[in-house]
Amino acid sequence: MKVAIMQPGYIPWLGLFDLIDSVDKFVFLDDVKLQRNSWDVRNRIKTPQGELYLTIPVRRTKGRDKLMINKALINDSHRWRKKHLKTIEFVYKKAEFFNKVYPFLVKLINNNINKLSNFNINIAISIAEKLGINKEFIISSKLKNVTGKKDVRLVYICKEIGCDQYVSPQGAVEYIEAKSPGGEFIKNKIELFYQNYQHPVYKQLYGNFLAYMSIIDLLFNCGFIRSLKIIRDGRRIKKGY
Repeated sequence: MKVAIMQPGYIPWLGLFDLIDSVDKFVFLDDVKLQRNSWDVRNRIKTPQGELYLTIPVRRTKGRDKLMINKALINDSHRWRKKHLKTIEFVYKKAEFFNKVYPFLVKLINNNINKLSNFNINIAISIAEKLGINKEFIISSKLKNVTGKKDVRLVYICKEIGCDQYVSPQGAVEYIEAKSPGGEFIKNKIELFYQNYQHPVYKQLYGNFLAYMSIIDLLFNCGFIRSLKIIRDGRRIKKGY
């Protein structure tokens, strides 16, 4: 069984959905520290002026630097949901599939979920299922017998859910390979693969193509039916050690 593990981010990019589509089980890693200005709380869309970040405000708490993702609460005093939706409407109202995608997005953003991890997980699963990606989704904080940090923790998760193959985002290669080729995965006889996503080019508004935007940019421009094929066009997975 093949698994991928990632922190739950806000309206993620195409590569996240390709990662989900490429495995049997997908784990949302929500019991790790929340990083400031990370993809946990923001993502970007393409506007007439270029890329624009949309950021979820999080309630300030004592010990913010040690706050876990699954303990973070959204700060709705900023009325950010309304602001994000107004910005998205303004930017994409002339997109071909605006009338189909925007109402769907309104329901995802305008809900009563105030826990950051649950909010992001709901968006990711809802979009995946709308695209036709139906996988087993698991939340790491609900697992038992999981400990350690970095690749040690990931190995514990793999064992706990019965997976013997792990697909890693390319960005994790540095800490996985830090001490030895293949790190803890190879030591524990878990087959290691790396996602090497090659971003596909698709029709966009506003001039030259910009890669690495939120998935919603693809959805507005190409629709739900065509988007999954476009996402899969970028798939490149290479064998680890």
